[in-house]
Amino acid sequence: MKPNDAVARSTRWHVVPTRDALQAEALARVSSAAQDACAHRSRFRIVLAGGETPRDVYRRLVALETQWAHWEVYFGDERCVPRGDAERNDRMAFDAWLDHVAIPRDAIHVVPAEQGPAAGAEAYRRTLAGVADFDLVLLGLGEDGHTASLFPGAHERGEAADAPDALPVFDAPKPPPERVSMSAARLGRARGVLFLVAGESKRDAVRRWRAGEDLPASSIRCATGVDVLVESVAFG
Repeated sequence: MKPNDAVARSTRWHVVPTRDALQAEALARVSSAAQDACAHRSRFRIVLAGGETPRDVYRRLVALETQWAHWEVYFGDERCVPRGDAERNDRMAFDAWLDHVAIPRDAIHVVPAEQGPAAGAEAYRRTLAGVADFDLVLLGLGEDGHTASLFPGAHERGEAADAPDALPVFDAPKPPPERVSMSAARLGRARGVLFLVAGESKRDAVRRWRAGEDLPASSIRCATGVDVLVESVAFG
């Protein structure tokens, strides 16, 4: 079996009719993962994605009934702009959700990307050192097939088992060019990986992924497989 065949077989596609249905299903999956983790491990470790589709899910999470004190929040990637900048993924998550719930601030681990790609990646590696497998990793899909800040082409993805947990990104093909991203290997060390894909503009990337093309999104491999919630207009 070719490597891409194995990846394709471990990817489960869940097509939903509308963006609203996608958000509702994502909310249900996050809630279920949190409930299971809090019950069995007393800690729910979740990795957040940036983008418009996750933002709408985060807004719904404000009303979730859960043990917020047991949540531990990480970020899959961040843009190298100042703290509080509107372009930052953490700013979006705080505005939409985190500022409105009782997760302890010291349990929300932002990426210090304002330090620059190299220093920011090194600092986040120290944050992630010794952290157990995540319970749930949320990811998005770019029109070019990128996920987190792992881009196609010659960009490093960190797929090897011994890859560093966080990578500096200096020349991203979309602005801003400097970023920090978790590696593909670290994103895959989780009990669950859930992609959220909405919008007709993602149709070509979804087609290429399903066809077995070597996209950054397909480099995320999880022992339990990868689930993709995809709006029907993006599935084709």
